[in-house]
Amino acid sequence: MQAVRFHEVGGPEVLRIEDVERPEPGAGEVLVQVAASAYNAADNGMRGGFLPIPVQLPHVPGYDVSGTVAALGAGVEGLAVGDAVVGFLPMERDGGAAEYVVSPAEALVTAPTSVPLADAAALPSVALTAWQALFDEGHLEAGQRVLVNGAGGVVGKYAVQLAVRAGVHVVATASPRSADAVRAAGAQQVVDHTTTDVLAALDEPVDVLLNLAPIEPERFEALVAAVRDGGTVVSTTAFMATPDDATRGVRAATVFVLPNRERLAELVGLVDAGQLTVEVTRRIPLAELPALHAEGAAGRIAGKVVVTV
Repeated sequence: MQAVRFHEVGGPEVLRIEDVERPEPGAGEVLVQVAASAYNAADNGMRGGFLPIPVQLPHVPGYDVSGTVAALGAGVEGLAVGDAVVGFLPMERDGGAAEYVVSPAEALVTAPTSVPLADAAALPSVALTAWQALFDEGHLEAGQRVLVNGAGGVVGKYAVQLAVRAGVHVVATASPRSADAVRAAGAQQVVDHTTTDVLAALDEPVDVLLNLAPIEPERFEALVAAVRDGGTVVSTTAFMATPDDATRGVRAATVFVLPNRERLAELVGLVDAGQLTVEVTRRIPLAELPALHAEGAAGRIAGKVVVTV
């Protein structure tokens, strides 16, 4: 089978398209014929060697995957050959940038039926990140308020949709390029951070500040003033500290996405119920993945890209 792999960490040039032996599932594992994987910024970090995840070399990137069950290992229940599945694979193991991938059975759930199977690869880790940031760490409840800083990205739009669905009032920052999309996701107030002071635009404090943007630490610390006493600051930008304000009881939490099969199945259900929109900006073939990594290494990639097989 064909796979994209790197044998050593480094720049995008370490990625190679290779013919490799098709893997076989062991006990508790599933062989998936890949429809698509999704590109995430963490793929760039693992390939470059600056994200501290102990990948096994040679490594196939693409930990978000969708496809069809091709074979079952011993002891696997609840799945059958031919089932359409989607999953968030263990990041240290081989991913889905290949024709086939072996996955732990517990990493997979039934794929949504309302979107193309390849597009479903765009859902798992980003939607889980949004959920975990808002509810597992932020403890948001209906009637509360959240400020989503950097809502124009993929995680941001999932966060807006999930918060609004939970009865949370959403204030979101976005650039003019993404403001309409953030509004369409359901944000009640959208602040153009390129022209407007965010703190001045708020008419009352928020219960949770969710930061999804690579802002300057000083600016991040200033935004904590938007959080009510006893509230929470949550961030997905693990490369810098998340500020708190102990004098007012404002706590800080940094989110690094964790697998959660039950939650992923719930998110799939929301997609099929029309309550969550899967964003796919581009679809590229497997052979173009090295070029996509080069694009990501040179700057941020807008939207969500899936890599079809």
